[in-house]
Amino acid sequence: MTEPIPPITLPPPKNPELEGEWLRQRLHRWLDEEFLPEIINQKIAERAAQIFVRQRMEGENDLGSLVIAIVTEMQSFDFSKSFYGEFAIANAVSDLLLDSLGIDRCCGQ
Repeated sequence: MTEPIPPITLPPPKNPELEGEWLRQRLHRWLDEEFLPEIINQKIAERAAQIFVRQRMEGENDLGSLVIAIVTEMQSFDFSKSFYGEFAIANAVSDLLLDSLGIDRCCGQ
C-alpha cells in the first residue's frame, strides 16, 4: 500500500512582508528566466506575493494550502499577456519555497 505524502509546514512567519518581498523577487526572476522577460511578469509576481503574505498573516503555514490559495485567487488574474497560468505560478511558488527550505523536490523525495 502506498503511503500518503506528509504535509510540509512552513515555520511561523517572523516577518511576512519580508517573506513576500523575497518571494516577489524570486518569482519575478523565475518568470523572466523560464520564458521571456515581460512587463506582465512583474505584476504576476506582485499578485502572487500579495496572496502569499495575506495567507501567512492569517496563520497559514501549510504549503499545500498556500498553493491552493494561490491557484484559487490567481484565477481572477488576467493571464492573456503571459505564457503562464495560475497553476504554473502556484507550482513555481511551491518549488521556490521548497528550495528555500532545502527540501529536494526531485522524483517525489
